[in-house]
Amino acid sequence: MKESDNISREPYYRSRDFTAEHGFTSGIEGPATDAQGNLYAVNFASEHTIGRVTPEGECSVFVELPNGSIGNGIRFTSKGEMLIADYTNHNILQVDMQTRQISVFAHEPSMSQPNDICITPDDVVFASDPDWQTATGRLWRIDRDGVVTLMEADMGTTNGIEVTPDGKTLYVNESVQRRIYKYELTPDHKLLHKKLVIEFPDYGLDGMRCDLDGNLYVTRWGKGTVVKLSPEGAVIAEIELIGKNCTNLTFGGIDGRTCYVTVADRGNIETFRVETPGRCWLATQGRWGRRKGNTDTR
Repeated sequence: MKESDNISREPYYRSRDFTAEHGFTSGIEGPATDAQGNLYAVNFASEHTIGRVTPEGECSVFVELPNGSIGNGIRFTSKGEMLIADYTNHNILQVDMQTRQISVFAHEPSMSQPNDICITPDDVVFASDPDWQTATGRLWRIDRDGVVTLMEADMGTTNGIEVTPDGKTLYVNESVQRRIYKYELTPDHKLLHKKLVIEFPDYGLDGMRCDLDGNLYVTRWGKGTVVKLSPEGAVIAEIELIGKNCTNLTFGGIDGRTCYVTVADRGNIETFRVETPGRCWLATQGRWGRRKGNTDTR
């Protein structure tokens, strides 16, 4: 039986374990998939590492980060290079996937920390920068040459961040304040017309990803769910996880419709199926800006 046959029989929105409990530390974060379907997340077995999980669920250390660096968000550029938010050393690190050589793509010492990152179709990076002690945060842009620009200060605790499939909207959430905002993203990467999308009455917010229809999937820290929102902020579904402290998510699998969620209290990755492929998966396939149709075979 082919892998696609097994996957096609899985019900939507039913979470199950993809990796064993406590294989990762409680600092597990930043999931991202490459073009071959491998999944990466930070802090496998110990801090300072990036773990790799094969499509079959086999885990290993991919790289160890140098100089006390600890990763958080991970994304891939259009060239397949891995970018990592290194919050301890205020860097955006870059990993050559062939040689596994690690270099500093950008450094900004005035950041509290680069926490989560997202990347536009033309490889410009945006980074959230929370200050957890003061419940405040900032938002930064990192251009293709590594130049860092402060886009907004005096925000709440900025955390999850994502770009829509058309590259015209940037979403940012504030964990403590439980708010999600969106900005118009101009062709020259300026941010305009900030608007509140939704404010939740309880629990925290962490990582976010869009599907190809523009719906937003958001991890609800402490609640143990992933909420699916329409572009206008309406709740479409809420997926219950096994663990409670979900930190981030990404899309992958053979058709981009498998969602992977990092869970801190269990130190592992959970997974469930969705109807529409994720934007981040399409990026790894080298098809920026092209809408891939629903591949459901049921």
